[in-house]
Amino acid sequence: MSENKLSGLPKMDVLLARPELAECALPYALVRRAARQALEEARQALRSGALDRAPTAAEAAAWALALARAQARPGLRQVVNATGIVLHTNLGRAPLSPRAAQAVSRIAGGYCNVEYDLRTGSRGGRTARVEALLKDLTGAEGACVVNNNAAAVLLMLSVLTPGLGVAISRGELVEIGGSFRVPDIMARSGARLVEVGTTNKTRLSDYAAALDAGAAQALLKVHPSNFRVVGFTQAAELEELGELARQRRVPLLCDLGSGALAAGPFSGEPTVEEAVRQADVVCFSGDKLLGGPQAGILVGRAACLDRLKSDPLFRALRLDKLSLAALEGTLMDWRDGAPPPAAAMLGADGDRLRERAEALAARLAPLCPCEVMESPGQAGGGSMPGVSLPGWAAALTPAEELERFFREWATPIIGRIHRGRLLLDVRTLLPGDGDIITAALARWKEGRP
Repeated sequence: MSENKLSGLPKMDVLLARPELAECALPYALVRRAARQALEEARQALRSGALDRAPTAAEAAAWALALARAQARPGLRQVVNATGIVLHTNLGRAPLSPRAAQAVSRIAGGYCNVEYDLRTGSRGGRTARVEALLKDLTGAEGACVVNNNAAAVLLMLSVLTPGLGVAISRGELVEIGGSFRVPDIMARSGARLVEVGTTNKTRLSDYAAALDAGAAQALLKVHPSNFRVVGFTQAAELEELGELARQRRVPLLCDLGSGALAAGPFSGEPTVEEAVRQADVVCFSGDKLLGGPQAGILVGRAACLDRLKSDPLFRALRLDKLSLAALEGTLMDWRDGAPPPAAAMLGADGDRLRERAEALAARLAPLCPCEVMESPGQAGGGSMPGVSLPGWAAALTPAEELERFFREWATPIIGRIHRGRLLLDVRTLLPGDGDIITAALARWKEGRP
């Protein structure tokens, strides 16, 4: 490569003096860093042959400005979820209710009484308010919260069953996202895994046999949140296991996974209240069917919960103040009979969804080819596996071009491509999302020949 090509690169001071950079509203330190990066990228491209000439000062300034604008945007951004998957793990699972979001906003900008008792003027319990709400909603004697349900399972096993044989059905040795495997967590906790039954059939007698033989001294029931075994199957019900545990005087622990507080729209999912009646400790997620922030929630017998909260591991896994504020707001919604947005989305009426899809399509049709299509939705997040939620979407073409344009919009719009159309499923749209979609599509149309 000729050194003449490199010598053609604009000087740093010349580049920074360009009006595109000198007059932009971005911080100078950010612009300078972006300019330096643009010049370095240009050098590498010239050396590799990706560029056959040095960019002009105007071109380099435009390059640097694009880098600066990209770096000015936060990595974690609001998006429009038009996928029809309510608890979409990649999109942050459950959206918070207005009450929960406002609670976070109030706490985030200043100090709060996270561990201060305003009544007595002394140190207070970090999770006391949330625990009281959980006990009221579930009928449990005790409650505590940690930072996610994987942590809840680890805490529960580490504190209550170290060195004990824990009987679990082979059909419940699950793996969830992020390579969280029940056998691995059990080994890390110090408990001994005792497999009972088979993948598709596990009877109550299998658990009893493990207890009678002395192999197991505790029982664990895990809800297979992200899959279903169908066909020639059998599983011991939680009520049966509860009776067996009481007869043999052994602890019964239950990882309920998604954690439905009420039956409602959750299609046969066991409720937390039902599980609490049978198990010594029940754990579940805060950001799934509960519709709140990421959290691992544990409820059950007071003696067991007291042991969990007094263990050093509990502090290592504790919830931060913002998540606590969001969780308290979510639980207050349930207490007051106003379930959060995820519950409303999951229980949305099919006819009403069609009306909403038709209204959205009517707004978008003048801007691009658009029609209304059926669009089966899902709960997502490892909840209600195999359950298809009847729904409707506005279907746009050209799919690939629009998908890319929407994904790069100021507020990215995430849909899904199906049979050559970009589907915008209305089930998961929040108030104001229709305006964002319309504005993006209008800009897309302006840029077309």
